[in-house]
Amino acid sequence: MRPISTWLVHLAPTGNVTEDVILLSQLSTRIRLYGADCNQSALVLEGIQTAKVDLSVFLAIYVTDNVTSYEEQKVKVLDAITTYGPQHVLGVAVGNEFILNNLTALNLNDPNSTQGIAAADYLISLMADTRSSIAALGLSQTTPVGTADAGSMITPHLLSGCDFGMANVHPWFGNVAIDQAADWTYDFFEDWDVAPSLATTNKPPMSIAETGWPTKSSSVADETDGPSAASVPNLQTFMDDFVCASNTNGTQYYFFEYFDGRWKDVEFGGVEGWWGVFTSNKQLKNLTIPQCSLS
Repeated sequence: MRPISTWLVHLAPTGNVTEDVILLSQLSTRIRLYGADCNQSALVLEGIQTAKVDLSVFLAIYVTDNVTSYEEQKVKVLDAITTYGPQHVLGVAVGNEFILNNLTALNLNDPNSTQGIAAADYLISLMADTRSSIAALGLSQTTPVGTADAGSMITPHLLSGCDFGMANVHPWFGNVAIDQAADWTYDFFEDWDVAPSLATTNKPPMSIAETGWPTKSSSVADETDGPSAASVPNLQTFMDDFVCASNTNGTQYYFFEYFDGRWKDVEFGGVEGWWGVFTSNKQLKNLTIPQCSLS
């Protein structure tokens, strides 16, 4: 029984991707990537093919203002789909928190501002380009194209250019107590992300692109979100409250995340490197995976 319906994955380019695919297939039927550098699109699809497991993936193109990077990643995604087929490809996410990052750099936070709309328009143009490039492959199976951003950055305008939308919803960054974290996540997602989709004519399906709870902090200042600590017991509480309930009510989500990221701890510090259900050595932390059916 695979209790966690979807998983979000940062893959290390030197890691054994097939090994990762086999482990993840015991916990999930769907995973999501962030980008296409280091040939990860092909590596994951090859791993699924080699391992012969029931696993599908949202491929991704990480978007910045660098158009060359976008084009290079798009080619890698198209090559992977051409080589391994679209059967295990759930879609392609163009961008992750692109609008949030652009507005934050300008000390802004309103996705409906002039700058927010401009960032959305840029993403919409890239999504349209990716969509037409996939269609040009002539494959019979349609591969949807969408984007992921912070839950507070999702707007009807952005979603009008999406086949699907993904929203990062973290109770930790909402400064929520752990015993309220699961309910807060549902409420935020419905109000900030599902509602904008329902306000569009295309009504793209929505999913929670990231949610979870950190287990540690590299700095004393970030050991709590205010009311609750970064700890393994609190991650257990969030998993117990969120996972089975989501699988039952049909909420689509990606659990953040597979394993701890050493590089994120080095680069960002605080809790950034400590969100894994597994350690960086891919050992399960002192956790009990909830036993429940998939949606």
